[in-house]
Amino acid sequence: MVPLLLLLSLLWGGSLQELPGFELRVQESVTVQACMDVRVSCSFSHPWSSGYWSAEPFIYWFREGDKPQNVAVATNDRNKPVKPETWGRFLLVGDPRSRDCSLSIKEARLSDSGAYYLRVERGPNEKYSYLDKKLNLQVTEKPNIQFVEPLESGRPTQLTCSLSVACARGHPFLFSWAGDALDEMDPGTLHSSELMLTPRPQDHGSNLTCQVTLQGAQVTLETTVRLNVSYAPRNVRISLSFRNVTESQALRLLCVADSNPPAQLSLFQTSPALEAAPISSTGVLALPYLGSAETEFTCQAHNRLGSQNTSLSLIMVSPPQLLGPSCSQEDEGLRCSCSSRARPAPSLRWRLGEGLLEGNFSNASFEVSSSSAGPWANGSLSLREGLSSGLSLSCEALNVYGVRSGSVLLLPGRPAFLVLGALGGAGAGALLSTCLCLLLFFIVKACRKQAATRPEGVDDEDPVMGTVAWGSRQKPRSDSPPDQTVLSPAEDDPPPGEQEELHYASLSFHEMTSREPQDQEATSTEYSEIKTS
Repeated sequence: MVPLLLLLSLLWGGSLQELPGFELRVQESVTVQACMDVRVSCSFSHPWSSGYWSAEPFIYWFREGDKPQNVAVATNDRNKPVKPETWGRFLLVGDPRSRDCSLSIKEARLSDSGAYYLRVERGPNEKYSYLDKKLNLQVTEKPNIQFVEPLESGRPTQLTCSLSVACARGHPFLFSWAGDALDEMDPGTLHSSELMLTPRPQDHGSNLTCQVTLQGAQVTLETTVRLNVSYAPRNVRISLSFRNVTESQALRLLCVADSNPPAQLSLFQTSPALEAAPISSTGVLALPYLGSAETEFTCQAHNRLGSQNTSLSLIMVSPPQLLGPSCSQEDEGLRCSCSSRARPAPSLRWRLGEGLLEGNFSNASFEVSSSSAGPWANGSLSLREGLSSGLSLSCEALNVYGVRSGSVLLLPGRPAFLVLGALGGAGAGALLSTCLCLLLFFIVKACRKQAATRPEGVDDEDPVMGTVAWGSRQKPRSDSPPDQTVLSPAEDDPPPGEQEELHYASLSFHEMTSREPQDQEATSTEYSEIKTS
């Protein structure tokens, strides 16, 4: 049985699968850097009788694809040649009698990369190729880029590209450099093994490549490194965002900077003094409320190479909030006052009928004055003559973020005034005026129809409007709220032969919302308490 197997082995020159008793133990994958040495340990076994092993067996290492008749890359058979490119570099270093097939490779070349198989021969009939397990050799080479000192922005630094000393023997080199950091350099300086580089902040993280061409071997080797450039903080800025805090929103300040190494970020209120303590040492600050109209914040970024500051002024803005107008009867006429608060501070003006009054001036009919302090604006209007039924005046407060207005209307009949609450916009004022006229007409008409049947002073309740107090009087009630003063008419007697009865009503409109189509957003107008008499 054994002679038949040996015959098959001889015919095939080996087998794709090891025959029983034949085994090769070798590292199947070996990687070595070009121009460096490597030793590959190897041993084998066989089923042959030991009686024939008195003589030293011949060991051959062949490249994959070569036949046993071809030239080996290494052998201990002195009667067989070896390939010229491996002669003196691929050497058997083990004892074949001990079944040691170890191989030494010196000054590995890129061309040595590939697969190799082992063949053992003893005598004319005992020959076997181990094809099931092979040595796969991978030769790599990367030039080495050395930095004389760490890279720092603005400081010239020398770089050197080199290969191992063994590779340098007998091969002229051609060097070249490439990378974004070299875009402003003279191309003539990029073909040397040494490079003088003055890095910039934007060069941090960019790639730098050195290529080496071995002209005799027609081989090009290259290596790429990522530049690590240190630089002082730059592009320091403060960004703003809002984030939810419980049920409200807080302003979030974030200080950021571009630097390497990363900068220490600090936030100060106003400019940082020498020993000022930062309000944040993390570069993040949440502000649920700003108490003042304008607040300055400064971000400071610092590392070992320097520091940079940037400042931000926050200005709180808001639309006007109107207080008034409130009016009072004086000996010389009617005096109305109005106040408003907003950021930036609002401006106040009065509308008297179709006329517009603003600033500070006076004449025989009226006097207008205004003043401001911080976010507040105050104004007053004194009317000395021209008081007539149906006369309306309003106070307007406005800034770039909105307009608020409040009106006073002189009712028909004996001179009396209706104080309207603050309105936002002309549309709300028109709507209120229309509703108010309809309500007054309804109330006066109802009073006159029911005056004969109702006892004086009896209250009646309307299911829609709420409680409406009916009655007659000639003087304002003493318990009227001070901010909604009801003005008493002049004590003039009615014309002879005509007795006029004055009716009043107390109405409260806290909010009125007009109905709009479902595809439009409903608008809401707020009113203060309304009293007429």
